[in-house]
Amino acid sequence: MALNYIWIAFFVIAFFVALIRLIFFGDMNVFTDIINSTFSSSKTAFEISLGLTGVLSLWLGIMKIGEHGGLIAWFAKILNPLFSKLFPDIPKGHPVMGSIFMNIAANMLGLDNAATPLGLKAMEQLQELNSKKDTASNPMIMFLVLNTSGLCIIPISIMVYRAQQRATQPTDVFIPILLATFIATLIGIIAVSIYQKINLINRTILLSLGGISLFFAVIIYGCTQLSQSQLNTYSTLVANMLLFIIIIGFIMTGVRKKINVYNTFVEGAKDGFTTAVRIIPYLVAMLVSIAVFRASGAMDYIITGIEQCMILCGLPTDFVPALPTALMKPLSGSGARGMMLDAMTTYGADSFVGRLSCILQGSTDTTFYILAVYFGSVNIMKTRHAVPTGLIADLSGSIAAILIAYMFFG
Repeated sequence: MALNYIWIAFFVIAFFVALIRLIFFGDMNVFTDIINSTFSSSKTAFEISLGLTGVLSLWLGIMKIGEHGGLIAWFAKILNPLFSKLFPDIPKGHPVMGSIFMNIAANMLGLDNAATPLGLKAMEQLQELNSKKDTASNPMIMFLVLNTSGLCIIPISIMVYRAQQRATQPTDVFIPILLATFIATLIGIIAVSIYQKINLINRTILLSLGGISLFFAVIIYGCTQLSQSQLNTYSTLVANMLLFIIIIGFIMTGVRKKINVYNTFVEGAKDGFTTAVRIIPYLVAMLVSIAVFRASGAMDYIITGIEQCMILCGLPTDFVPALPTALMKPLSGSGARGMMLDAMTTYGADSFVGRLSCILQGSTDTTFYILAVYFGSVNIMKTRHAVPTGLIADLSGSIAAILIAYMFFG
């Protein structure tokens, strides 16, 4: 229901803001801009779905090999001690545990194209366990929030954009992004656990979180020892090498199990097209509403309002020009990327605003896009607490990004 109300609100708010701009400011083009945005965003939604078809087919085929070869079940067995605490409703040793791990690992490596089909596969398996087929289950929501919090240890695309914008040190936002996205993920897990009454104070989870924290500390330390060019080179190499190792590993597991690897791949790949088609209506609905909201000027008014509130409270406002990236990120990844590039172009890649916009871009993920695609792929209509917990993770990531930016660059 929350997604339904938000979707309606985007259109209603956009309409009234457009009326205000027409009546009081004489903006004769506002409604033309809104209608044009509906056409362009509808086209974009279809192109995104169509563009996902090949990648979905590839990775769903690879996942099918992993299922038949037993590798997914092996991942599930290894991760069961931790995931059984975070996903108590999933039966012990269920293959979905392996799929969830593969998706999270791809996200952490910044491999968005690989993460999406892996995530859709996990959602299909979670739907098989779901007793209410139109309602999001507890494991689905925990899984979605782990995705929307955007945990990523190699934000290579952001560093590439900074290099293109001629930043003196394109990798100087690496550690701030790592810290901000880790905080967003941690707060997201806590928020979902409170809703679902999951006890996080236990030996397994505390040891796991401690190990993950140590892992991040080692990565941060290692990255500080590398030059800019070395960091860009090694991060890209490691991410893509691990991805290809996964592919080879799945194939060789299938060979070891003496299954017909090619036929198994084709069997899984067939699902790629149907999945891509199935998500089109959900993407159109979400992207059009976001485009209308943005074209009406409502986003600009929100930014202005926040700035005035900061002034009234006597708080600094130098972070406000970077906020469009934070506000756009839950709605649209490409829109947030555009805001980030605009901030770097306007204020400079090495300015506080330019750096902060990059940290905001990397601190969380596109919550509403993920909800539309993942829930849409399994026809979930009732999202329960997925939206508020996802937005809590987004908000905590954005606040952390601002505070961390002041610590590093303020």
